Amino acid sequence: MIGVCLANAAGAAALAGNAFTLAWTHSIEKVRWEERWRVEAAALVLEAVRVRGFGAGMEPPAEAVLRDGVWEWRPGSRHAVMRLTRSGYTADYEWCTGEAAEGGEPACVPLSAILPADGGVTELRPCTIASPPAPGPAPAIP
Repeated sequence: MIGVCLANAAGAAALAGNAFTLAWTHSIEKVRWEERWRVEAAALVLEAVRVRGFGAGMEPPAEAVLRDGVWEWRPGSRHAVMRLTRSGYTADYEWCTGEAAEGGEPACVPLSAILPADGGVTELRPCTIASPPAPGPAPAIP
């Protein structure tokens, strides 16, 4: 089963699934960013970016389209490893999975609910997660 492995000095976690969204609020501009990622065998693929505004150092690229106040674009870039800097001075990233309910957002939790921040860098990589063994017959009771 394909998934994402996360690791930092505080520990490690493996999450099954082939798609997720990372969301966060820019620490200075207070603008929400959402990046939708797809997991492939050897890469994390950045499928789409949504930004609810922009400011210094975070201008949308030329191919971005403004829809209902949100800039959207599709980078398609591939990454073997993604590094997230996490700080106690800003809100943590949100890990979002599943499809959004009609008119709503996907289910999100703070990344710290999955892997505590260590004040440094958390690495994300595509990985293979062992499937649990299939249930077999119940053992005989003597």
